[in-house]
Amino acid sequence: MNRELKRVSIVVMLMFAALLTSTSIVQVFQSDNLSADDRNTRTLLDSYSVERGAILAGGEPIAQSLPVDDNYKFQRTYSNGLLYAPITGFIPVNGAPTGLEQALNGELSGTSNSQFFDQISSLVTGQDPKGAAVETTVDPVAQQAAWDALGDLQGSVVVTEPKTGRVLAMVSKPSYDPNTLAVHDSAAVNDTYDALVNAPGDPLINRAINSLNPPGSVFKLVVVAAALESGQYTPDSTFPNPATFTLPSSSSVVINSGGGTCGSGDTVTIATALRLSCNIPMAELGLQLGDDAIRAMAEKFGFNSEFTIPLSVTASTYPADPDDAQTALSAFGQTSVRATPLQMALVSATIANGGIEMKPNLVDQILAPDLSPLQTFQPVAADRVISAATAATMTQMMVNGVQDGAASNARIDGVDVAGKTGTAENGADDPYTLWFTGFAPAADPQYAITVLIEDGGGLGQTGYGNLLAAPIAKQVLEAVLNK
Repeated sequence: MNRELKRVSIVVMLMFAALLTSTSIVQVFQSDNLSADDRNTRTLLDSYSVERGAILAGGEPIAQSLPVDDNYKFQRTYSNGLLYAPITGFIPVNGAPTGLEQALNGELSGTSNSQFFDQISSLVTGQDPKGAAVETTVDPVAQQAAWDALGDLQGSVVVTEPKTGRVLAMVSKPSYDPNTLAVHDSAAVNDTYDALVNAPGDPLINRAINSLNPPGSVFKLVVVAAALESGQYTPDSTFPNPATFTLPSSSSVVINSGGGTCGSGDTVTIATALRLSCNIPMAELGLQLGDDAIRAMAEKFGFNSEFTIPLSVTASTYPADPDDAQTALSAFGQTSVRATPLQMALVSATIANGGIEMKPNLVDQILAPDLSPLQTFQPVAADRVISAATAATMTQMMVNGVQDGAASNARIDGVDVAGKTGTAENGADDPYTLWFTGFAPAADPQYAITVLIEDGGGLGQTGYGNLLAAPIAKQVLEAVLNK
């Protein structure tokens, strides 16, 4: 080979190397950026040319793709959109999906690793590609009952299955219609989205898993669990029973909800304090336990940790280093303690399940286009949080609270309901946050439920948990127990 031919060969080889490098950079390193670029119309249209899998509740589609005669080929539609919006989310033509549409986008769009052979088969056979279906754990009866019971109130209802962790209902109000955000008109989607962002009550927020509120007295369950698990206290352990209590190193005064003592007598037991939902003895107990013990128990229940169901759940919080006054307030769910409804449902469900917390889950199965199972989700125990003995003791204490205590409006004839109400302060002049959490039947728990009512339920600072939240829980439990 002469010198000139060598030079030409080297130049050609360098050109091929440059071409290979540039195409590799585009295809490997820049592919995600190119796909995500809003200007990439071809990628956007290609994503809609695939028949996206359905999202199912009780075997019926609550989200599905139907063929249409436009460039997108398929239109995403949501059955009973207002009811299921916190679960399905939406997939817009000009932005990122939300809800299960986002969390399981790979499966729904047919691009997940588990669907690789289905993709190859579509290429070989020439069949149109299809995404997988997602069967949720949602019970349509429970979902509808929770929606109806919450009415026009701003808040959330969560129902779970204590033995498995399956989420049976997840309602958030105010809600929105995801169909209006899935139309094939970018300008209309933008206008609708902006209107929802600015709407009263933040309807795009899933209050069940992403709204943090002071839990108030429902947090007393965590504190009592810490006390009983320490081995130093029993339900009959007593504390001084004054009508007012001045916080340590502070001029602030704690009172009980009724304004007087916690029952009669100079002392009061933990059992009575929980049954009547008294703040002063819980503050005294919190100071004796200390913030480290309360935090440790809260974190065993899941506080201070993010998790997915597979929707992302905002971490409920217990403060890192409260002073004595803050520790006393934290013992009845005030100061910087914050919780989601799902987190408080986990507390009740764990007690109902003999002290073992099951990982919460919103999905039962991923189904191939031919409805054969690609993935089945089995119940998974997260951890033993409290002993079986402590769980049994707390169950009886919660039953007493419903039968003859501060949660009496959750009573159901012929059924022992275990429950705890909460009425949390948000500021000097701000409306209260109202709660109920519990489970039924107490002897063989089938359902755990948490009700959150924000903005005082329209009653400002005159509403309370037993007035508004407990009756909602009763209505939902009656519906699911009688179905």
